[in-house]
Amino acid sequence: MPKVGVYVCHCGKNIAGKVDVQRVAAELKKHPQVTVSRHYFFMCSSFGQELIKRDIRAGKVDRVVVAACSPKLHEPLFRGAVEEAGLNFGYYEQANIRELVSWSTEDPEEATRKAIAYTWAAVERVLEAEPVEIEEFRVNREALVIGGGVAGIAAALDLAEKGIRVHMIERSPTIGGWMALLDRVFPTGDCSLCILTPMMAEAEHHPNITIHTMCEVTEVSGSVGDFKVRIKKRARYVDPDKCVACGICAESCPVEVPNEWYAKLGRRKAAYIPFPQSVPRAYVIDRENCLFFKDGSCRKCEEVCPAKAVDLTEEDGEFELRVGAIIVATGANEYDASNLKNYGYGKIPDVITQFGFESLINVNGPTAGHLKRPSDGKIPESVLFVQCAGSRDLNNNPYCSNVCCMITLKQAEIIRMEYPETKVYVAYIDMRTPKKGFEEMYTRVREEGVVFIRGKPGEVRREGDKLVTEIYDEMLGEKLKLEVDMVVLAAGLSPSEGTLSIS
Repeated sequence: MPKVGVYVCHCGKNIAGKVDVQRVAAELKKHPQVTVSRHYFFMCSSFGQELIKRDIRAGKVDRVVVAACSPKLHEPLFRGAVEEAGLNFGYYEQANIRELVSWSTEDPEEATRKAIAYTWAAVERVLEAEPVEIEEFRVNREALVIGGGVAGIAAALDLAEKGIRVHMIERSPTIGGWMALLDRVFPTGDCSLCILTPMMAEAEHHPNITIHTMCEVTEVSGSVGDFKVRIKKRARYVDPDKCVACGICAESCPVEVPNEWYAKLGRRKAAYIPFPQSVPRAYVIDRENCLFFKDGSCRKCEEVCPAKAVDLTEEDGEFELRVGAIIVATGANEYDASNLKNYGYGKIPDVITQFGFESLINVNGPTAGHLKRPSDGKIPESVLFVQCAGSRDLNNNPYCSNVCCMITLKQAEIIRMEYPETKVYVAYIDMRTPKKGFEEMYTRVREEGVVFIRGKPGEVRREGDKLVTEIYDEMLGEKLKLEVDMVVLAAGLSPSEGTLSIS
């Protein structure tokens, strides 16, 4: 018959200040299979562990329950003590009577009853326990990184430097992700591409990294250390090894469509390269818009390519990888601001999102880095940033996206530095600046003349060549009417489509 030892920790006054630990130990002694029931000030101390070891070695117990803090904190410690005494760690259970009882229960009597119940339940669990056998097995020394943004690239480089073969899967035609489309990063204001492009180049040329663009994971099987992954590869119709990125295919292409790489504020051809620093630095044919795939009426890109890199007969394919570990770095998408009907995004050209603003100030963007109104190409005399546009909103995204406030501070500062005559307003609920250098940046931006209004704007409407909205300023206690040239929505982030499909 199993012999269970119960050890109740005082945790100083963290537990004993609310729970009657002596009563808990006494009640557990009544269990027919509990042979030892003790309480001690700090079970995690050397002496506390020694109490457990002595009872195991003396043959008094062959199952152990510790009623103490969260298993996340000290379970490895107590398991080690149990094993050191010669008992399999599978015969150990921990009841959390600190976080789940003493810290969350006001009434001492109720806390004591709960502690008894939690510890009794742990005894019942340990009676059903079986020894845990540890097996060693060989792990495949290759890894898969899903996502080619800055997080995926950094992970791939870290693994590759440790001698692990890495396959990086990216669904778009290039690695780089969102960071490749930013002008600067906060809070330092450093050039985004100056940080990212060396990482992209290193990943491209690293002997331990293979980059698979235009690919998506369709199936994962196996187990830790030996996964089998099926991957679908979409046809690029341009051979990256042959393409010299001369751009002749794009020049000859008769099709123009909105450029999704720059928030659809500019246009691109059906034969295009996402941005000049793309990796691989090769063009791609957009089959959704290419005339050849619609009616077969055009093959100009194939005809004019001097490197013979274009092959419009290429087909989608599939391949399989065997890897020992998988890192999911699929990133996020900007929330669809067209859901916010009161702000007019998608209907009023001069209402854009933070990503759209980045596209305008990006030197590779549709305005070559100059801030201009999409409607008429004029430099705006006033800009309103609207925080939490769709975030912290039960009708849209209920959560805070964490980065929107800092993106706005960065963009507002860029306007003040490069267009000092332009007035900048920020309408906010709370400005969240939780990390190193963030609060200092917030202070600096205020000192640079950006006007912060605590309140949410109402409907944005066009009156003449101005955008008009009303805001109730909670700090002033009055309603303000603003007339501005441009509105920038901090639309927040949503999980990427890749994240949802792979989960």
